[in-house]
Amino acid sequence: MKMAPGDPVLTILNADEMVVTEEDQAELRSKLGFDQPLYVQYGKWMFNLMQFDLGKSYMSGKPVIEELLTRIPITAELTFFAMTIMLCITVPLGVWSAKYVNKWPDQFSRILALVGASIPNFWLGLILIYLFAFKLSILPSSGIGSYSQIILPAFTLGFTFAVVYARLLRAGLLQSLSEDYIYAARARGVKEWRILWLHAFRAAVLPVLTIFGLSLGSFLGGAVVVEILFSWPGLGSLAVDAIFNRDYPVIQGYVLLTGIFVVITNLVVDLSYYVIDPRMKRKEEALGR
Repeated sequence: MKMAPGDPVLTILNADEMVVTEEDQAELRSKLGFDQPLYVQYGKWMFNLMQFDLGKSYMSGKPVIEELLTRIPITAELTFFAMTIMLCITVPLGVWSAKYVNKWPDQFSRILALVGASIPNFWLGLILIYLFAFKLSILPSSGIGSYSQIILPAFTLGFTFAVVYARLLRAGLLQSLSEDYIYAARARGVKEWRILWLHAFRAAVLPVLTIFGLSLGSFLGGAVVVEILFSWPGLGSLAVDAIFNRDYPVIQGYVLLTGIFVVITNLVVDLSYYVIDPRMKRKEEALGR
């Protein structure tokens, strides 16, 4: 951040529209601690962090924690709906293509995955805005407050990941359906839907969870782009505004919060293996003996 071009002191003093003297700059620079070495500035930030103090925003003057806590529910709402859309596309499409492998549903899924993986979030969002907001006028292009305003940003964020995860789920299902215990279940007369959903699906979903944990950073990065595109006032837009304004405390708070979220999510994904796949628990018990 410190190596990026721009000076937060000039931004705070609004040097583009007002006459700012060298004395004013030096006074504010000393007040913010910019006249000290970088390791001292970072050490002070870490010391305050141990006291759960992330500092105050240079632009608004509010505590960074307050700024983050205000935006978290807004981003959480967008993420929840995006993940819901992602699941509603991933599961049916993955199961459908695995059930009709190498037939037209599978080919359709393959083409859709290729298109979804190739389309950037911002381009897909612009296309959706053009079609549904301007041409058809059935959905709003931006804003917050109603469920209709969350459809386009949530679909933009969830679609590109959904079609890729659907192919991963398909591959996992094909592998699971070829296991010996599946043949044994069929020989016992177990119904096909029980074999698919209660046996094969539980094993096939593990690689999807793993990739989701690893790609969570990309998911959050996509959320930033989508929030800016659809004027969604969440954490992403807060971070972008802080970057443009060189608001270092807000940027540091956002990066820290994102890192914590990624670590916790990956931990939850790892723990979910024991719930979804009983073989993990039995394997650990065998190793314990």
